[in-house]
Amino acid sequence: MDISHLIQTVLIYTLPVLFAITVHEAAHGYAARHYGDNTAYRLGRVTLNPLKHIDPVGTILMPLILYFATSGAFLFGYAKPVPVNFDNLRNPKRDMVWVALAGPASNFAQAVFWALMLVLLIGMGVQEPFFIKMAQGGVLVNLVMWAFNLFPLPPLDGGRILVGLLPWKQAQLVSRIEPWGFFIVMALVLAGVVSTLWLRPLMSLGYGALSLLMSPLATLLR
Repeated sequence: MDISHLIQTVLIYTLPVLFAITVHEAAHGYAARHYGDNTAYRLGRVTLNPLKHIDPVGTILMPLILYFATSGAFLFGYAKPVPVNFDNLRNPKRDMVWVALAGPASNFAQAVFWALMLVLLIGMGVQEPFFIKMAQGGVLVNLVMWAFNLFPLPPLDGGRILVGLLPWKQAQLVSRIEPWGFFIVMALVLAGVVSTLWLRPLMSLGYGALSLLMSPLATLLR
């Protein structure tokens, strides 16, 4: 393991990752408060302070162990989930969709921001690799979080969105998966199912959308 390369990688990704998880979790809390549940707000989780959202195991220890164990080939981590009492929402089934969607939406918005930074840096002739790689890393991290969290299985955001959209009977069946959902998702990730059938197609779509959004500005800066 090249220690200097590891340090450089950590420095490049630290800022994008911290913002990605912080804004994602804060967005859930803000949306929940907007629709009637102030549980996260009362606990101080509607904040951009990353320390409030970092899980020592999921955000720090697990990614580091996986990085060393797989030589950087596979990384996974998670933040401390924002507590939401869906019963407090004004229309629990409908509002659950918006609360769940807020997190991935915030990540796609951040991907747009980092893509904009990348286009501006290149357009202004900035050749410092560190900043170019940070912007590219910001796009990658946020598109991964956007796509992964939309996977339609509880407790991921996509699973909650699915529960909110399905009729009551089918929604109850899907929601019963939640206690085992994390382990099912991990098994699917390790088997390559999530990457092949979900992440790659959705991220390809995400990169295509970003390219379309950035093309007018990139043309102006040429």
